Amino acid sequence: MKLIKSICLSLVALFAFSLSANAQSTNAFVAKTGKLNETELKRWSHLDLVKDSIPGMSVDKLYSEFLKNKKSTPVIVGIVDSGVDIEHDDLKSVVWTNKKEIAGNGIDDDKNGYIDDIHGWNFLGNITKENLEYERIINDKTLVDEVTFAEAKKLNDKKIEEANQTKKQIEFALTMTSKADEAISKLLGKTEYTAEEVDAIVSTDAEVNKSKSILKQMLNYGMSIPDLKKEIQKELDGFLKVISGDNLKTNYRTVLGDNPNDIKDTKYGDNNVMGPDKEEILHGTHVAGIVAQVRNNNIGGDGVANNVQILTVRAVPDGDEYDKDIALGIRYAVDNGAKVINGSFGKSFSPHKQWVFDAIKYAESKDVLIVHAAGNDGKDIDVENNYPNDSADKKTEFADNMITVGALNYEYGTNIVADFSNYGALNVDVFAPGVKIYASTPNNKYQFLQGTSMAAPNVAGVAALIRSYYPMLSAKQVKHILMDSGTSIAEEVAVAGDPSDKRAFSSLSKSGKIVNAYNALIMAEKLSKKANKKVKG
Repeated sequence: MKLIKSICLSLVALFAFSLSANAQSTNAFVAKTGKLNETELKRWSHLDLVKDSIPGMSVDKLYSEFLKNKKSTPVIVGIVDSGVDIEHDDLKSVVWTNKKEIAGNGIDDDKNGYIDDIHGWNFLGNITKENLEYERIINDKTLVDEVTFAEAKKLNDKKIEEANQTKKQIEFALTMTSKADEAISKLLGKTEYTAEEVDAIVSTDAEVNKSKSILKQMLNYGMSIPDLKKEIQKELDGFLKVISGDNLKTNYRTVLGDNPNDIKDTKYGDNNVMGPDKEEILHGTHVAGIVAQVRNNNIGGDGVANNVQILTVRAVPDGDEYDKDIALGIRYAVDNGAKVINGSFGKSFSPHKQWVFDAIKYAESKDVLIVHAAGNDGKDIDVENNYPNDSADKKTEFADNMITVGALNYEYGTNIVADFSNYGALNVDVFAPGVKIYASTPNNKYQFLQGTSMAAPNVAGVAALIRSYYPMLSAKQVKHILMDSGTSIAEEVAVAGDPSDKRAFSSLSKSGKIVNAYNALIMAEKLSKKANKKVKG
């Protein structure tokens, strides 16, 4: 998961800095004072800025004040991601089933080219790891022109330099966390514990209190300490591969048997949308849960949408996705009835970007909305490359069915924009909650995760609600409702986590707004009524 790098780097800062208090709001909204309690944190993205002083999407308000007694129709949402745990207790009832296919008979009953695709398709086969795109380009310079190859080579040199600089910091963070974990585990008599249990420890021992302070911060990332240490170690291993050059030597794709540079070679993959290892589909399971985990069942969290079916396209590995898999995955979801597709992935190089552009246009022709994560590099994507996108020149959109989403923090005020979130006055359309989002993870578990990967499915959930309750509205209309109905923020905010770089929030996206589900559904109803009058007239 790409965001782990930013988490690991922020761990280092813990040992040298203390976080300053958030600045208060300078407009009509009032920032919540004090920390969010556990209940608020678990559903902050559903809360209301006016009522709760938390910059959520007003989902709870929508259900309690507007959607009562309104009828909806099921909507299929395509999750193009790492895979989804379709056996999860909070998801299995909302999993899409291909009624045109007979399970397990080894026959392509619906003649779509995919045998026994009961719940979607796995374009990765047994692959879980992958190279980054710039690494693949260095290994095969025929994929791109000389300029792009030089850019990839320059990036690799930069990555080596960064890895050498960061390795010792990450090793230090891992050592300190491990020592603190060993001390607290021994004290508590168990290897897994909560922040509350750590906070309850009373000691006069300086080392115990130091360990306590470290672990309280670590547990803020929403993972257990054992899981967090695994992720830090995974990131460290990645740095070591870059330094040694091993990152350029492995070709994971050979086991799949297809030609990734031939878009017509489509006979690959399988129907196992969970892949070979459930632990490797944490990302996709979390994304699916944000959209659709069952509401009001008193387990885990609540999804944004209440009448959806999740269609799984497994196409995003631990590494960069292939353009071919994404292009075919979008087309697969479109052809099987998805009206909303969530894409929580992205990269800086795209050798076959035209294939993906064509797939986006195909989705537009079939009235399908694509919701895409803006990315977690803290960069201006009006200037720097970020794929996939809906503009070949970063200025003019070639389709109007794709909405790109930046991530919000739960703390209203100067720090409302997540410190990792990409931004762009032209190429980011809107912002939505993306820090500490609580949702389903494999094996009936739940976690807090963060990233624009979490912001996108929050928006996809609202889009699905609009398409469910107001099916007459087009994908284009839904996109612009999400942008136009959002909440405007009259704030100067820190950009990319830099307190010295403050800009108007309105300048960081095309709409200058944060998504608001309550406002969106009200606007959708008004537009739908107008459309009905025209039809009747």
